[in-house]
Amino acid sequence: MGIPFRQQLRIGAYILKQKIRGVRRYPLVLMLEPLFRCNLACAGCGKIDYPEEILNRRLSVEECLAAVDECGAPVVSIPGGEPLIHKDMPRIVRGIVARKKFVYLCTNALLLEKKLGDYEPSPYLAFSVHLDGLRERHDASVCQEGVFDRAVAAIRKALERGFRVNVNCTLFQGESPEEVADFLDFLTELGVEGATIAPGFSYERAPQQDVFLQRSASKRLFREVFRLGRKRGSRWRLSHSALYLDFLAGNQAYQCTPWGNPTRNVFGWQKPCYLLSDDGYAPSFQALMQETDWDAWGVGRNPKCANCMAHCGFEPTAVNDAVSHPLKALRVSLRGPRLAGPMAPELPGVYAAEETRRGRGMGLAEGEHSTR
Repeated sequence: MGIPFRQQLRIGAYILKQKIRGVRRYPLVLMLEPLFRCNLACAGCGKIDYPEEILNRRLSVEECLAAVDECGAPVVSIPGGEPLIHKDMPRIVRGIVARKKFVYLCTNALLLEKKLGDYEPSPYLAFSVHLDGLRERHDASVCQEGVFDRAVAAIRKALERGFRVNVNCTLFQGESPEEVADFLDFLTELGVEGATIAPGFSYERAPQQDVFLQRSASKRLFREVFRLGRKRGSRWRLSHSALYLDFLAGNQAYQCTPWGNPTRNVFGWQKPCYLLSDDGYAPSFQALMQETDWDAWGVGRNPKCANCMAHCGFEPTAVNDAVSHPLKALRVSLRGPRLAGPMAPELPGVYAAEETRRGRGMGLAEGEHSTR
């Protein structure tokens, strides 16, 4: 697993505390989005087509740190947009690190080498670099040549200076299992701490709508990728729980936990989740938790959620399942995801109807079924 032991212990203690207190809904990761402005225009991005007055808005240092305090999650992910564009980002990061929260500062790395001097290596800070595959695949994904080479050069420089570096990979239509496995082997050789990997969410605002994977295709892809990794004897460091990887391989029938990764951005606290803002925005974290109609969202509940398998929604579910069923989690951790046999039955609803209409069938049979 590509998550340091210190961080695992801190998160585990936090979850145990919530369980002892009887808290049903609690955040694991705050998605702090201080701006939408970016220096790339990726095909699958749902953030970049806002009008200029929105793209020019920024959360202040004080607003960012207030959100961290208000939410209380042990981990803070700072996506965007491109966070390194924010002139006060070094102060924001220092403030979060001083609170001993684990920060994942997301970046496409085009500015990373130039900005490294503004930050200090810390066990609480990791740069999470966006790479969607090897050179040709990634540059096509971000719609600009040369980005992969610049990002890899910046990663090497950050590692040389003692920074934690993680890679965030999103998979889209047309992915080859061999290419994905080659990419994960490359990351292992590169020496990054770990990689997060998930199918892309089909943002309505994305410039291209034909790039997103369907749910059944995602599961088949991940089974083939994991099978190749096992055949090669690869030692990939994936920054996910064992049960989330098992879910990607089609062996867990999870519902999402949208409050696990609450989002604070320039509009407020986004409802219902990081990927969707259809319920609008709440003025505070408490209002977000109390006023959101959580039961209206999720697989089988809302068409917009039908193909989602993103880690921001399902990793919290997997973590909660691991706490509730530690022996199952240990078994999967030791053996890895099951790569043969029937997949877990899907939750009823939109997905099943869509698959039936397409005439492909789900190809699923009764199997292990896990819920929140």
